[in-house]
Amino acid sequence: MKIELKGVAPLSHLGVIRVEGEDAAKFLHGQLTQDFSLLGLSEARLAAFCSAKGRMQASFIGFKRSHTEILLVCSRDILATTLKRLSMFVLRAKARLTDASSDYALFGLAGDAIESIAGDAQSAWAKTDIGNATVVNLYPADGVRRALWLAPVAETAPAGQALSTQDWCWGEVRSGIAMITAPIVEAFVPQMLNYESVGGVNFKKGCYPGQEVVARSQFRGTLKRRAFSAHSDAPMKAGDEVFQADDDTQPCGIVAQAAQSPSGGFDAIVSAQVSAVEAGGLHLGAASGAAVVVAPPPYPLLADI
Repeated sequence: MKIELKGVAPLSHLGVIRVEGEDAAKFLHGQLTQDFSLLGLSEARLAAFCSAKGRMQASFIGFKRSHTEILLVCSRDILATTLKRLSMFVLRAKARLTDASSDYALFGLAGDAIESIAGDAQSAWAKTDIGNATVVNLYPADGVRRALWLAPVAETAPAGQALSTQDWCWGEVRSGIAMITAPIVEAFVPQMLNYESVGGVNFKKGCYPGQEVVARSQFRGTLKRRAFSAHSDAPMKAGDEVFQADDDTQPCGIVAQAAQSPSGGFDAIVSAQVSAVEAGGLHLGAASGAAVVVAPPPYPLLADI
């Protein structure tokens, strides 16, 4: 049975970091995996904030509200820690970082709700301003268009059929793009979540923390871990380990994001060893755990830079 996302969902699990000042774009350009110096007012960026070892400490959907103000949308459970870490690098830059979560309302739009609010389809990461509201196109879920809606809290919420946050989160999983949450902080380099294939890494920009590790992972040999779509009848959550049936000594994968499926069981994005996925026989939590069925991500992987 095909389940189709449709409607408007409140996104209380997300928060907003505001970066303002004449050096806002320059500062973020030097800290994140994407190009913010050339960020236009009609586009958004998927980006990661990495440690010196190239491990993802946070991920964002970032866009400009003006030429001197950039908003970074991320998971609320890592916002305070991320804000503190990023602020340590400001130094002499003319940029000020604050938690702006209480200033903005965030909603997810799916299916027909987008057409009635934001008009015709656009490519992923395209940004449209509608009055005081901002709409960012996201990757689709099973062919259904999705978008992020953000506006000051005083604005009227977007109109449309109610969609539960739980079903929206399932759509996030089905889109194949995992966002960093507390259980998986520093668990992956960006390519382990396919970020280079979905607009999350720019290999032509200047340095940022972990840049050498990220570049080395891309250009020196085949990537050994990738993100895959997965399903299990048993409950899955971010941080859960995945094992092969014949090896209980160490996991071959980690659940990056998961949600209950409207049609039963749980769907997830699992970052796993490519060799283990090809061999099959994956299980949740232990070699004897519930079966995990893995499939390719719902988008092509980048073949060349």
